[in-house]
Amino acid sequence: MQVPAPFEYERATSVDQAIGLLERLGSSARLVAGGHSLLPMMKLRLANFEYLIDINDLHGELGYIRRSGDEVRIGAMTRHRELLESDALAQVLPIFRDAERVIADPIVRNRGTLGGSLCQADPSEDLSAVCTTLDASCVIRGPGGTERVVGMEEFHVGPYETAVADNEILTEIRIPVKADKSGSAYAKVERRAGDWAVVSAGAAIWLGADNRITDARVGLAAVGPNTTGIPEISAALRGQEPAEALYELAGAIAARSCDPATDTRGTADYKRHLADELTRRTLRKAVERARS
Repeated sequence: MQVPAPFEYERATSVDQAIGLLERLGSSARLVAGGHSLLPMMKLRLANFEYLIDINDLHGELGYIRRSGDEVRIGAMTRHRELLESDALAQVLPIFRDAERVIADPIVRNRGTLGGSLCQADPSEDLSAVCTTLDASCVIRGPGGTERVVGMEEFHVGPYETAVADNEILTEIRIPVKADKSGSAYAKVERRAGDWAVVSAGAAIWLGADNRITDARVGLAAVGPNTTGIPEISAALRGQEPAEALYELAGAIAARSCDPATDTRGTADYKRHLADELTRRTLRKAVERARS
């Protein structure tokens, strides 16, 4: 039976208290919400911490989905289930519901959080790919109520490493909402239902009054050390009229831009093929949604 090394347990009742505990305990402490990634790593002794700070009581403070002007704001403690079931979120950002339908199982979705997913910084993580696709920003709070806002490219420093310091906490994710007609979609190939992605892709499209693409973004997961945005695709699609030939071009760019590794989930060539195909599919679906 695998058990973690001994640790002390603290339960925070506010964001400021959690930050105070982190500041006092330093790098020997780690926050835990859903715990679906952290606890298995501790059982395998791949991660060892002297203190775990339970932040489940922060759901009332950090569990929300709000439209605020030209952006959607989502609290870091928002559960997967809440993201899946929010009709208001699905109406403006349907990519979230697409992704949540293929994340793990109901048990995990009932407890796991958006903030926990992003802070795990797993290169195969679904919501990291979603937030990269949507050009999301992450709000990080530190001691004394100080806040800083960083984009996804800055937030994920490397595999399993983020820009959140030992005495800081991710509090909110902000996603811009543009006036143009928009659509987004997510697709994933997995070995079995709820598994980590072999490859996944997200796409977001914005259409002007003339139905030409004013902006486009594609984000891939499981094809490199971090979730990957591809600016070359955005540049190639802007100003163009949606068409199959354009999706094929975007797929080809995705395939040559990613850096997958051969492993038990498939060869690098197979994953490049999936990056191509899933990019086409999600762009096609995003355009359909934008037009409707």
